Amino acid sequence: MKQKTFSKYSDCPNKRSKSIIGSRWKPIIIYALRKRKIRFGQLHAIVGDISAKVFAKCLKELEADEIIVRETFTDTPGRVEYSLTPKGVALVPIIVSLLQWEWKHYEMNQPS
Repeated sequence: MKQKTFSKYSDCPNKRSKSIIGSRWKPIIIYALRKRKIRFGQLHAIVGDISAKVFAKCLKELEADEIIVRETFTDTPGRVEYSLTPKGVALVPIIVSLLQWEWKHYEMNQPS
């Protein structure tokens, strides 16, 4: 089943949040962007074991849902940076709370 961005298929708040927070990769991307703008290649390396195709799809969906913003520069060579929108920034404490819950209840190592 092909996953769509929430804004294209439903107005239910629960489905909206699940499409963002419930995704395997999107919370990791949001968490990685919590402190600064990051270039595409750097962000892909931080996120880790994800195919370029799936990674690009997640970025497009987060951009369509207005969680992140993509900024293109005309430098040579060209570069693209991603950062959180105010909506994305508002998600960070929620993601951090979920991580803290996981660390507490499943005794996992905390990332830096």
